[in-house]
Amino acid sequence: MTASAQTRTITTKVPARLDRLPWSRFHWRVVIGLGSAWVLDGLEVTMVGNVSARLTESGSGLDITAGQIGVAAAIYVVGACVGALVFGQLTDRFGRKRLFMLTLALYLAATVATAFSFAPWYFFLTRFLTGAGIGGEYAAVNSAVDELIPARNRGRVDLVINGSYWLGAALGAAGSLVLLNESWIPLDLGWRLAFGIGAVFGLVVLLVRRNVPESPRWLFIHGREDEAERIVDQIERDVTARSGEDLAEPDRELTVHQRHVIGFREIAHVAFTRYPKRAVLGLALFIGQAFLYNAVTFNLGTLLNGFYGVSSGIVPAFFIVWAAGNFAGPLLLGRLFDSVGRKPMIALSYLGSAAITIVLTGVFVAQTGGLWLFMAVLVVCFFLASSGASAAYLTVSEIFPMETRALAIAFFYAVGTAIGGITGPLLFGQLIGSGERSLVAVAFLIGAAVMAIGGLVELAWGVKAEGRQLEDIAAPLTSADERAKP
Repeated sequence: MTASAQTRTITTKVPARLDRLPWSRFHWRVVIGLGSAWVLDGLEVTMVGNVSARLTESGSGLDITAGQIGVAAAIYVVGACVGALVFGQLTDRFGRKRLFMLTLALYLAATVATAFSFAPWYFFLTRFLTGAGIGGEYAAVNSAVDELIPARNRGRVDLVINGSYWLGAALGAAGSLVLLNESWIPLDLGWRLAFGIGAVFGLVVLLVRRNVPESPRWLFIHGREDEAERIVDQIERDVTARSGEDLAEPDRELTVHQRHVIGFREIAHVAFTRYPKRAVLGLALFIGQAFLYNAVTFNLGTLLNGFYGVSSGIVPAFFIVWAAGNFAGPLLLGRLFDSVGRKPMIALSYLGSAAITIVLTGVFVAQTGGLWLFMAVLVVCFFLASSGASAAYLTVSEIFPMETRALAIAFFYAVGTAIGGITGPLLFGQLIGSGERSLVAVAFLIGAAVMAIGGLVELAWGVKAEGRQLEDIAAPLTSADERAKP
């Protein structure tokens, strides 16, 4: 640590003040303004899944094959990985708010550009840029949410926010039912308007997000403790005025050595040499959920169309059912992650979904019960898997030091998704194109295996983070206690 980088040592009660706040309108503003990132992602990914079959049809205005749809999905994920890494580092350096505004602006511009696609290469490019914006959102938004939500509510709120991806998926699917109806809208226009839905929603989110403050935790680490105090003062005054009750005095304080800039190499060295088991845990959780989710999400439309004869105009109806099951998981199980605990619930989500994926594979290959049994088992499988996937983001956001939080989310998302999230859509896309059920079954079984590995690693090295202050789970690198360590 260089002298020029360090400012001074301070003692603050900001974390304790934030964690003892009762739930208020301020917290709802955070949930709506920042949690909308996952609604947007759900719109994007599901939109492509819904229109994928339509895009491959003659007269769509975009000469693209089913295999290229899989390539576009992989490119979107590559963009998300790159965006997460680039914007994740910038989020830890320049603040949460600057970056969650910038990444949303990039998403909006790229989504509008996607609607004007005229060739596969252009479609690939705009999907990459859209993914980059969404990947940056993950890093900036997740870190801000966990730093603003009280510890006692953090698990369920984080899971529901991440699970709101499926609200976006349902909205995208419902919109697609109308936009892909050729009796109302021409074949080559409906899918373009579908991408416009995301842009319009994103503009609304941009306006709401302007009222979400910078993270006070980030501010006091970076030499702006007066601004952090002012923000917390404003929140407390608002909460007191609306509740009519006095707040209890915070009983804890934290001493930190402020830094304006904390280098990437220093962050990576300390985080990954001091917490190697947590690093393996983060990778296992992200690789598992990324493979299974990206593979199915990006290719469900072509799978239903190719193996069950579902027309492209009806595919969105099945997406709505699937999305509802996915959102129900975090919504109904989320509170158990705060009461029963992170470790047992995450393990249950991963191992349970792995077991049901094996059942799903048998149903698919044997063609038992047809389309409806396949969909029923699929919904049950992802009811559990969605809670596990949401918990992966919660886990890496909680278990690493504050200075690394956004970059940790970005790193594990990028690496896990690069390994699982890119191979999944590519593999499924190519195997679906083969028309062989036995080959598609192999991809399902790989998804079950990687989810099972994530569950086993959670059982071995999971962290009991429920109800604990973030600074207790992983002390800031700049705290007095951490600096005293050899």
